[in-house]
Amino acid sequence: MAVCRNESEKRKINHRLRRIAGQVKAAERMIDGNAECIEILRLLNSISGALKGVWIQVLNDHLKGCISNALAHRDTKLVDELIEHLKRLK
Repeated sequence: MAVCRNESEKRKINHRLRRIAGQVKAAERMIDGNAECIEILRLLNSISGALKGVWIQVLNDHLKGCISNALAHRDTKLVDELIEHLKRLK
């Protein structure tokens, strides 16, 4: 399987994921510390948005890299795989 991103792009995505992990830990601390519910909800919304941003970036990489390359070789397996994944989204 081909890799869809270079080292710089990987570093950026991993940095975003580490930041999200820090936000999740902060949410745990807020729960443990009995923080105001609205503050916890705001942080959880921020985490959700950040995860969506990473998901979109990885999807973009997949479409422009992996799938584009596969289609150039007339291979639709990755397209079918992505369609099945998208069907299962919640």
